Amino acid sequence: MPHQRALPKSVATVLNAFDSLGDSFKGAITVDAQARITWIDDRYRELLGIPGDVDLIGQPVENTIPHSLLRRVVETGRPILIDIMAFDDKQFVVCRLPLRNEEGEIQGAVGFVFYEEIDYLAPILEKFETMQRQLSRAQAALNRERQTKYSLSSFVGASEAVRELKTMVRRYALRDGAALILGETGTGKELLAHAIHQQSDRADEPFVAVNVAAIPEPLLEAEFFGVAPGAFTGADRKPRKGKFELAHGGTLFLDEIGDMPAALQAKLLRALQEGEFEPLGSNTVKKVDVRIIAATSQPLEQKIEDKSFRADLYYRIAVLAIHVPPLRERLDDIGLIAEALLETIPRPRDQRGWLITPEAIDQLTRYSWPGNVRELRNVLERAAAMAPSEVIDLGLITKALPPAALERVDAPPITNNLSERLAAAERSALIDALTAEDGSRTAAAQRLGVSRSQFYEKLKRHSLD
Repeated sequence: MPHQRALPKSVATVLNAFDSLGDSFKGAITVDAQARITWIDDRYRELLGIPGDVDLIGQPVENTIPHSLLRRVVETGRPILIDIMAFDDKQFVVCRLPLRNEEGEIQGAVGFVFYEEIDYLAPILEKFETMQRQLSRAQAALNRERQTKYSLSSFVGASEAVRELKTMVRRYALRDGAALILGETGTGKELLAHAIHQQSDRADEPFVAVNVAAIPEPLLEAEFFGVAPGAFTGADRKPRKGKFELAHGGTLFLDEIGDMPAALQAKLLRALQEGEFEPLGSNTVKKVDVRIIAATSQPLEQKIEDKSFRADLYYRIAVLAIHVPPLRERLDDIGLIAEALLETIPRPRDQRGWLITPEAIDQLTRYSWPGNVRELRNVLERAAAMAPSEVIDLGLITKALPPAALERVDAPPITNNLSERLAAAERSALIDALTAEDGSRTAAAQRLGVSRSQFYEKLKRHSLD
């Protein structure tokens, strides 16, 4: 049976000094470098209600004192000079110090208990508990922000394309490989990323989203991997966690990954392959367990060909690929989507809800929606803003739709002539691109992958200039 070790002289000296405090000093305990109990005095035993014949020597300190922080003191070498520790229904004021040898190496730690009855410390204790509650609320709020906001039911639709998409999402959610969601702007890629996380084994862990295109390039590395104290001029003295570390155990969603700079692509690839990274300005390697879900509206294969996106990174993130159909390929869903969107659009207090007429929905199905669901929402918000009552009718939708949509609706029927069909398809593509880019011809040309001169020539040919 292990016996209590002799106390180091330094600890014995401190104990003798504390003994002069009388009833205020309630006991002490020491542990070794593995946080195992090496000595405990009788006063501490009595305070904890542990009989003298129960051997505690060699036991991990947490087995006897569940809330002890002596192991942290041993591991960090940092003292905890004053703290309030709970034991059963009691609370104690404690002090914890590291024990070092002559070479400065950590040999263990010692903990002192000063008070059992702390009524006269009530103001301090109340403030301490208030701060603890505030911290708990802040952490809970942060955790809520890092949970998914959407489920698969949030992706509205009953068409065959949507049924197949949801089946694929459910299947991929059960696997833990990286996923790449491909689709045009406004199709709901982020919503599906939330849904995959929410149905996966990581659902109780954080969901952290990063829009790569929205962060300035010089800040991207720090945003992803965090910053060590003093890494650069103006950096915080405290370390700042990056998105990878914040998403540990959960899912990291990288929206618009096609806009990621080449230099960061290499570092991201290493983090994915090795499961580790180094914060900016640090030589410390941190391990991380994160599932990556990426999304893009850009043709990554084309970007690989022009060397602006790494092929090895593409194959790493595209283990599971999901193609989200554009709205024009599921026009039968527009009625359901419009009703769901109208439920989220603010209405006057005296109205119970928006009503959209069948004629209005029919008009919506005659447009190709280059901006997809996001553009549909804008049109409905515009119509609602003009509505004198809760009814969204054909007249309001006609006013709310962009001119290109009305031109499409009024266009003459296309014959079976191949050249006419090709010309109509090209004209339609030009109008869709201009609508999606809010009339910017330069952006529309880039969207279609043609030069500005070619784009202007096509506009003139189709009388759209």
